[in-house]
Amino acid sequence: MQLLYDFLRRHPTWVDAFWAVLLFGISVVSEAVRQEGGQSAPGTDSEAVIVPVLLLLCLVVALRRRMPEKMLLLAIGVGVAQLALNVATTPANFAFLVITYTVAATGARWASRLALAVGLTAAPLAQVRWPERDSSVLGSIALMIFMTVPFALAWVLGDSIRTRRAYYEQLEERATRLEKEREAQAKVAVAAERARIARELHDVVAHNVSVMVVQADGAAYVLDSAPDQAKKALETISSTGRQALAEMRRLLGVLRTGEHQESGEYVPQPDVEQIDELIEQCRTSGLPVDFKVEGTPRPLPSGVELTAYRIVQEALTNTRKHGGPNAGASVRLVYFDDGLGLLVEDDGKGAPHELYEEGGTDGQGHGLIGMRERVGMVGGTLDAGPRPGGGFRISVLLPLKPAH
Repeated sequence: MQLLYDFLRRHPTWVDAFWAVLLFGISVVSEAVRQEGGQSAPGTDSEAVIVPVLLLLCLVVALRRRMPEKMLLLAIGVGVAQLALNVATTPANFAFLVITYTVAATGARWASRLALAVGLTAAPLAQVRWPERDSSVLGSIALMIFMTVPFALAWVLGDSIRTRRAYYEQLEERATRLEKEREAQAKVAVAAERARIARELHDVVAHNVSVMVVQADGAAYVLDSAPDQAKKALETISSTGRQALAEMRRLLGVLRTGEHQESGEYVPQPDVEQIDELIEQCRTSGLPVDFKVEGTPRPLPSGVELTAYRIVQEALTNTRKHGGPNAGASVRLVYFDDGLGLLVEDDGKGAPHELYEEGGTDGQGHGLIGMRERVGMVGGTLDAGPRPGGGFRISVLLPLKPAH
C-alpha cells in the first residue's frame, strides 16, 4: 500500500487519469439511464455529439496538471460547442470546476483571470440556453447564483493555494540566502582567526627564538672561561624553548578539528599580569629592563590585555635584535580611566626605521606592521620612531571600549 501511495505521489498524472476515467464512466451511465428511462431533458440525444464532448471534458481532467493553460482553452472551446450543439450539462461538466481550481493554483496569471471570468459567466449562459421549466424569474436568478458560487469558490481556493506556495518559496529562498550569508561570515571569521594565529605565532617565535639565540651565543662565548654562566644560559634556553612549544601548541590547537585536547595541554593567552614574567625573562637573557606600573591596576578586556603583552614582547625583541650589546630598555604601563597606556623605550644604537617596520634585516617579519594591526583591532593608536640622541620609542594607547 505504501509503495502504491509513493508511486501515485511521484506520478500525479496517473491520479488525474484515474479520475478522468471515473468521471467519463459516471457521465456515460448517467446519460444512458436518462435516455432509457425516457426522461425529458433539454438538449440533443445524439450519441455522435455527446460522446466526443464527454471525452474532451474528461481529457481536460486527465491533463490538467501537465498543461493547465491549454486545457483551460480546450474546456472553453468544449463549453462553446455545448452551447452551439445543444449538448446539455452532464456530470462531465465538473471538469470546468477542476480546471478553474488548477489554473488559479498553478497556471499563468492571464489564464487564472480568464478562468474566473468564464466560471462566473458559465452558469448564466447555461441557464439562458437551457432554462428551467415552470420556474419563476426569481427562482431562475437564485438557481443561477447557486450554480455560480462553486466556480467562485474553486477559483478562490486555487488562488489561496498559489499565494501559500509563493509564500513558502519566499521563505525557502530567504533561508537559502541566510545560509549562504552565514557560510560567508564563517569563512571571513576563519580567515580572521588564521590571521590572528599567524600574528601570535610570529610573536612567539620571534621573541623566544631571539632569546635562545642570544643565550646560545653567550654560552658559547663563556663555555671555557665561566662554565657556571654557560650552564645558566643553557637552562634559560631550555625553559624558553618549553615555553615557546607550549604557546605554539595552544595556538595550533585551534586548527585541530575533531581532536580532544588533553587537560593542561595548552596554556592560557598571555595577559598584562604576565608582563612581569616576560621582563624577568629578558633580564635573565642579558637585557636590562626598567619596568614601572602607574595608576590603579584593574581587570581589562582580554583583547586589550593580549595586545599589551604582545606589544611589549615585540618591542623588547626588536631592542634585542637591533639595540646592540649594551642596550637597555624601559617599560611603562599606565592605567587611565578610559584606557591603558604603554611606553617602551631603549637606548641602543638603533636601526633604520625600515628594519623595525619589517621586523628584521631579512625583511621576513612583521615588526611595527604587526603592532599596528593589533592596536587597530582594539581601536587604539600607536606612535613609533627613533628617540633624539639614539634608541627607539614606542607609545601605545589602548581604549577600554572598541571604537565605533
